[in-house]
Amino acid sequence: MATLSTLLAPDLMTPGSTWQLLSSINGFARSTGNSLTTQACPGRRFQLLGRDRSRLQVQLLEDGYRCWVPIDELLGQAKQCIPWRPPQLTEAEIQRRLPAVQSWSARAEQQVNRYLWGGTTEPDMDCSGLMQMAFASQGIWIPRDAYQQERFCQPVAVTVGALGLLRPGDLIFFGSARRCTHVGIHLGGGYYRHSSGREHGRNGIGIDSLHPQDAHPVARHYRRELRGAGRVVRCHDGSQLS
Repeated sequence: MATLSTLLAPDLMTPGSTWQLLSSINGFARSTGNSLTTQACPGRRFQLLGRDRSRLQVQLLEDGYRCWVPIDELLGQAKQCIPWRPPQLTEAEIQRRLPAVQSWSARAEQQVNRYLWGGTTEPDMDCSGLMQMAFASQGIWIPRDAYQQERFCQPVAVTVGALGLLRPGDLIFFGSARRCTHVGIHLGGGYYRHSSGREHGRNGIGIDSLHPQDAHPVARHYRRELRGAGRVVRCHDGSQLS
């Protein structure tokens, strides 16, 4: 019979049970294949949903994100725990923590890194993974994907020619008219830090600006795709988001 701190074993893989990671894991989009969709670092909690021959389906409790994890990565690398409860932070408390969020993202930029689709652990992260981990470093949980983060935030009106409402720590969203596909964090003065890919970006974490006079090709590309901005005013409650 499992008790708190019991390590995950084959006979304990019961749907509905909750566990805490002791090591980092890779989460995949499907029960087969190599489509990395997220990662999780030690300390994160998850609920078991089901299993296939070689993978377990889990829901990460801090952001409600579902993925498939190889069974051999979890055996002995998670301990049973009580269900996770989201932190209750006020908007004012979140605002007080934003300088530390910014500092964490700056430190991540200073490490040798590259863009990794699905990356949410250091040093290699994707755009939304960098945002999620920067906020989580200060106990502020936000959703996993860029389009979810856009929906989660309090909207802030912004265009290339009108940046006056932006505050440091706001998230800036990019993509097409139909969907948000990229996100960065506003540093102040129209500059933002983001993790961008090889094709249109820097293949890692860097700083660009929304200023029309910035002729750098990465800045130009994302200015054309600017959708808007948002402010984090609450913590995610861990519910699953579509």
